[in-house]
Amino acid sequence: MSMEAPGLIRVSLVIPVYRGANTLPTLIEEVEKFTNEQVSLNGNRFVICEVLLVHDCGPDRSDRVIEELVARYPFVRAVWLSRNYGQHAATLAGMASATGDWVATIDEDGQQDPGDIGGMLDTALSQSLQLVYGQPGNRPPHGWLRNTLSWSAKAFISKLLGNNKIGQFNSFRLVDGEIARTLAAYCGNGVYLDMGLYWITGRIGHCKVQLRMEMDRPSAYSYRKLFGHFWNLIFTTGTRPLRLITLMGFVSVLLAFAIAMYALIGKLHGDVPVQGWASLLIIVAFFSGCILTALGVIAEYLVVTMGIVMGKPLYVVTSKPTRAVGDA
Repeated sequence: MSMEAPGLIRVSLVIPVYRGANTLPTLIEEVEKFTNEQVSLNGNRFVICEVLLVHDCGPDRSDRVIEELVARYPFVRAVWLSRNYGQHAATLAGMASATGDWVATIDEDGQQDPGDIGGMLDTALSQSLQLVYGQPGNRPPHGWLRNTLSWSAKAFISKLLGNNKIGQFNSFRLVDGEIARTLAAYCGNGVYLDMGLYWITGRIGHCKVQLRMEMDRPSAYSYRKLFGHFWNLIFTTGTRPLRLITLMGFVSVLLAFAIAMYALIGKLHGDVPVQGWASLLIIVAFFSGCILTALGVIAEYLVVTMGIVMGKPLYVVTSKPTRAVGDA
């Protein structure tokens, strides 16, 4: 590549890899043309200066494909993790190694078009933003149930945070390079990536993009894994869930007082026949459920806190790929 001219914006592209043996060669071939100087619609000159493939120790032979791509393309770099840490930790590992002025993150399956990075960069520069999400103009190529649950979860988080913009997050991001590297250095274990970005960015925007069909397979995320992400997201939004427990306790006290008054007035007027223990069991079950829910939420916070206090690493980078047992 020729010497970069003044004003040329360098973009690092981070791709977490879990099961990308079949899709990565096509995706990197598509990205190659953007490693030469490009001019966006707004006249901004940019180049993808590096592609960081973060190997998250998936079940296929992505490690071999990554090694081949590193040998074939000078702009491709490998980041090897010691074991599977999950997509968000892998993305942060890539951000920590990125050197560009901006850091873009995309998935390995080809659903997101790297050609949209220029438009996202225009949005960031024209509106002086620190973080831009690709906002799909079409529905994701998943089933209606998953799309509905995803939309509902993000809407819930938006209401919980009181910020409608953060609810439109996804894995197609363009982040100011300094912010990306700072977050990667200080983000603790158990912190949801987009919540971490929300904590340290004040100017967040969106850019319209079009999602494509995944290259060779449906998403590797089961409903169980997606629920785990949602659960983790809730407990990294801050202390609002704890405040909801306080509200739940206050409402429970009011409800208990109302039930007691109803029983007392009925007793005094003598118009409430004795019905046995059914009502008592319902009341005990309700308030026991409230107490157990509160304890469960507090316990989840303790789990996150203990992981940070005990120094549990978010990820560990190694100098060579971790291969499955029996692989040559």
